[in-house]
Amino acid sequence: MTPSTEAAVLKIAAVLWVIWGLVHLLAGVIVLSSDATGGVQAIADAVPPETLVLDYPAAAGGIIHQHGWNLGWFGVATVIGALFVWRGNLTAIWVTGMVGGLADIGYLLFLDLPGFVHFFPGTVMTFVSGSAIVLSFAVWFRRRGQAAV
Repeated sequence: MTPSTEAAVLKIAAVLWVIWGLVHLLAGVIVLSSDATGGVQAIADAVPPETLVLDYPAAAGGIIHQHGWNLGWFGVATVIGALFVWRGNLTAIWVTGMVGGLADIGYLLFLDLPGFVHFFPGTVMTFVSGSAIVLSFAVWFRRRGQAAV
């Protein structure tokens, strides 16, 4: 892989991270601006909404809003990380991959595989983050023994 190809691959990965980050920031805002029922319905969109209408205890609402907060900061962190990935920063490849990748592993295990969510946008975002990780780590593995770029 030539240096110009590596730069192009990192730019593609960075764009994927920006998309992923903005979708998660939006999801966080939606959950935070909703009551507990609306937050659960926004996340578990494959579950019939009428089955999720409950009188949630205040603590459950707090947990749901904390999830919205996490969605938001995951999004912001990956957008910031994407700027550094775009510039070829090897540390940013790791940090952004960990934030986005670990968030999506949790999503895959606890929401996607049990069937609580639709394919779009959640599952698609898992493919987006996975693609960004594969692309950026391909460059990371090639550059890891070189001086910082």
